[in-house]
Amino acid sequence: MPADRTADVLDATLRCLLRYGVRRTTMDDIAAEVGLSRSAVYQYVRNKDDAVRRLAARLHERALQHARAAAHADAPAADRVHDVLAAKLELTAGLFAESPHAAELLDEQARLSGDICRGFTADLTALLTGVLTDAGAPRPADTAQILFALTAGLLSTERTDLLRPATEIVLNGLGIPIASRHERIESPNLSRGSI
Repeated sequence: MPADRTADVLDATLRCLLRYGVRRTTMDDIAAEVGLSRSAVYQYVRNKDDAVRRLAARLHERALQHARAAAHADAPAADRVHDVLAAKLELTAGLFAESPHAAELLDEQARLSGDICRGFTADLTALLTGVLTDAGAPRPADTAQILFALTAGLLSTERTDLLRPATEIVLNGLGIPIASRHERIESPNLSRGSI
């Protein structure tokens, strides 16, 4: 029995989509990229639309797993908020920042994957709202929306390096302690140095 090459087919689909976009990518492109015949690719996906949907679901689920781990981590609220937002950035930055076709996978209005994107956003919003509720933030659902808008703004200006300071500024304004991992790591050294 042949090995399951579904992951390879989806990886090849991603490379093709980033190169050509959804409309221009063909099953022949995917087959050539993965190194299988077109008929062999059909053993793993029904058609191109199925490959695109499964790829979008896989990408969003990976990012959501990171966000869930961050939301439930034993860490200060500032770190948890930052890391949930960073899961969204990880999904959209990197390879996607270099391709004009990324929106075809990540846009909530996308024909093939818009529902997956909307579900991801709803799940991420619920996680972030939970973290903010636990931290005692006023109007946590509204605060989550503001933080997502801030994150989108950072993405659009390609200043994702500002996510941590931006998160801390918002949380500080809400009166939420912003002690981060960095400060916790340095604290023991400071106390040892002062003895």
